[in-house]
Amino acid sequence: MEYRQLGRSGMSVPILTMGTATFNEGGKFSAWGSTGVEAASRIVDTCLDAGVSMFDSADAYSNGESETILGKAIAGKRNRLLISTKGAHRVGQGPNDVGTSRIHLMATVEASLKRLGVETIDLFQVHGFDAMTPVDETMRALDDLVRAGKIRYIGCSNYSGWHILKSLWTADKRGLTPFVAHQAHYSLLSREFEWELMPLALSEGLGTVVWSPLAQGRLTGKIGRDRPAPEVSRVAQRGGDMMFDEVMPKDRFYTLIDVLEAIAAEVGRSVSQVALNWVLHRPSVSTVIIGARNEDQLRDNLRVLEFRLNDDQVARLDAASTRTPAYPYWHQMQVYGERNPFPVKLV
Repeated sequence: MEYRQLGRSGMSVPILTMGTATFNEGGKFSAWGSTGVEAASRIVDTCLDAGVSMFDSADAYSNGESETILGKAIAGKRNRLLISTKGAHRVGQGPNDVGTSRIHLMATVEASLKRLGVETIDLFQVHGFDAMTPVDETMRALDDLVRAGKIRYIGCSNYSGWHILKSLWTADKRGLTPFVAHQAHYSLLSREFEWELMPLALSEGLGTVVWSPLAQGRLTGKIGRDRPAPEVSRVAQRGGDMMFDEVMPKDRFYTLIDVLEAIAAEVGRSVSQVALNWVLHRPSVSTVIIGARNEDQLRDNLRVLEFRLNDDQVARLDAASTRTPAYPYWHQMQVYGERNPFPVKLV
């Protein structure tokens, strides 16, 4: 297993992280999979044997059930793994059961610690930006939690560029603990992360924790020309064809799948492995979150560690998945490309 520094922090993380949104017994996220304690324990053991020693959850995943099951699955193994979780989504009907206020962050971290059965969370990420709470209040509360030993490192998730920079500026100005990671949506199907958030991560030393690298199941090879989404798949259960146009026209999606399938045949790998491999070696990426409905899917995804795409294969995938940037990024590329390599110089 390869380990990378998480941004500019001193913590090393495996390049693959196990996502646990499927850890539930018929909860809100059951369309992604329903993994009970016994199956979760086997998945944890399989991951640890492969060196996948970080597990990502959130208090909003099936109303905390994901954290509860993860806590039971890692019992007795705490010294062998890292725990990453998130908070800020609504978890109750009360006015303070959502957001990044001090009152909510303090309560949500304590509740997560109890469900996980641990004393400290290795990486706690604010799950989304709360425009109703002053950034100073959010960063101060997180700093207090770090100083109290409840959290080791902090990050954010689904933030805009200015959200991140304002948070980092506030931490620097106030002498508070800064974000070291940004958990972001990124895949061959969703490359807008490269327009601003990737250059920002490289500039400010944030480690990117990638979520949905297989585009919520669309890049697994189960969907293609004349192959609609299987009825039991997450894509079908969440709307089937309606899920395509929000990120890419269907014809272009099928062209991307054609290229993925051709490269998969060349390297003797699955489509999922090729799509994951592309993400793994992008700039700023510290770790990629993988998920699995069962151990077979997990073992297939773990094989992404056995190879690396060559430059020609990466270029073909880049060409098949590129899209016209939104403003002001297209203007920066066209007019100031000489001074600002766009979207970012890949090394």
